[in-house]
Amino acid sequence: MRPIVLAGGLFASIALSAAARADEPAPSRPPIDKCVWEKLTDKTVGLAAWAQRCDFGFRQIHFEFVGNALAIKYSDGGAPDPLVEVFDIKSSETAEAVVLRLLLERTDKAVSARCVLTPYTEGTVPAGVKRYTFSPDAAYAKELQAAANDEVPEPPCGDWGEMPDGIQYFEVPAGEGRRALFVRVGQDEPLFDEQTLRVLPKG
Repeated sequence: MRPIVLAGGLFASIALSAAARADEPAPSRPPIDKCVWEKLTDKTVGLAAWAQRCDFGFRQIHFEFVGNALAIKYSDGGAPDPLVEVFDIKSSETAEAVVLRLLLERTDKAVSARCVLTPYTEGTVPAGVKRYTFSPDAAYAKELQAAANDEVPEPPCGDWGEMPDGIQYFEVPAGEGRRALFVRVGQDEPLFDEQTLRVLPKG
């Protein structure tokens, strides 16, 4: 009977491992041509992400963790460019409070005083995730509209607010991670999967 019991235990272990893998989010879309998805995880940074590794012959692209961020690296470029930054949330902070703190710490007071926290709802927002951006208040928006021309304007709320020529936002996932993200999607579909970013629990 012992071999049967061991085999049964082994089968249960395999089944549990398969179930655990099934719980892991898969990439939300196919990779682009010449690229493959790879799973990147860094417990110190506190982030797990799907990112594409690409080989276009004349240029290779991959992602790596640098400092507190997931960054993109071009073989013919310079230093890695941070696209998803990770920030700790204080024990007493709500999602809105941490995003507001991060903005105020990084934006000139004269600018942040004229911007308001707004939910970012464009596209599909994953379940259990809150996204935010900073937009001009009504009076500021009216001034900007009156001064608009054919040129691409400067970001009205600084580098951490809404962008006139790209997509970026703060993201606060639900759960035990207690970390917030700042996600720079850019103008086109990014080479990382913004829909399945996963904050890791603090070790």
